[in-house]
Amino acid sequence: MDNHSSVSEFVLLEFSAIRELQILHFILFLVLYLITVAGNLAIIMAVVLDRHLHVPLYFFLMNLAIQDLGSVSVTIPKYIINSLMNHRHISYTGCVVQVLLFIFFAGSDLALLTVMAYDRYVAICKPLQYEMLMSRTACIQIVTAVWFAAILNAILHAGGTFVTPFCSNVINQFFCEIPQLLKLACSDSYHIEMGAIFLSLVVWTGCFIFMIITYVQIFSAVLKIPSFQGRKKAFSTCIPHLIVVSMFSLTVCLAYLRPTSSMSPPLELLVTIMYSILPPMLNPLIYSLRNKEIKLALSRLLTMRSSFNKALMF
Repeated sequence: MDNHSSVSEFVLLEFSAIRELQILHFILFLVLYLITVAGNLAIIMAVVLDRHLHVPLYFFLMNLAIQDLGSVSVTIPKYIINSLMNHRHISYTGCVVQVLLFIFFAGSDLALLTVMAYDRYVAICKPLQYEMLMSRTACIQIVTAVWFAAILNAILHAGGTFVTPFCSNVINQFFCEIPQLLKLACSDSYHIEMGAIFLSLVVWTGCFIFMIITYVQIFSAVLKIPSFQGRKKAFSTCIPHLIVVSMFSLTVCLAYLRPTSSMSPPLELLVTIMYSILPPMLNPLIYSLRNKEIKLALSRLLTMRSSFNKALMF
């Protein structure tokens, strides 16, 4: 194909030509998707409906759950439908939209995790200034800035990727992933996207360094708290976030710093699942298991639902 205008659609990865295995993949991804949707919706509903969670920490957590829900909904449903219909194609426009939305949600993930680290820093290290620095207006402004920056970043990456001419339309992945799309470029004209990737790496590195410095100060402050219960409460709000940050960092590094040329397709698929599906699926579990307030909110939510069902029966 001479240029990208001649590509009207892309062909996604086929895991197996055997129909039974295609159905097995359909069931597996459907289960993973439903678990992810249920977990993140539970977090969102708990924060919205429980007034005890109407504080900055859980406002940011709700936005993280929205981001997780969006990132998996951009990629998995398309593959589920393809597996069920024995279909591998995605339109050129559909691929552009998929890249745009996936980068939008993925980019906002790191920004939200960074904001949540700052929230914990202010709450623990500067408690007297917390209400002023993390007021309702400030939180809304911060989240608005995060989503706005994320969409600008997504537009930059999508534009840099699809401005290049493609010599093939066969993507060796179950969704339109930028590294796989760049492999299809006819020449080195994808330098715009490589520049965008370098800029993103600089920003991501800055965010990681900021979070490391922040948590060094947080742990130093927590260890100075005289009471055991005080230290335990502080750690209970920090540890889940630290686990999520670590998991996100490891999976993204594994995905984008891996030697793709030497990886077999099954191993590459496993790596992609690890960074695109596992974090959104596990984040609600991590926060609900390690955070007492979330567990209580979910318990109250289930109690309200049970009472409502009983009232309907009568």
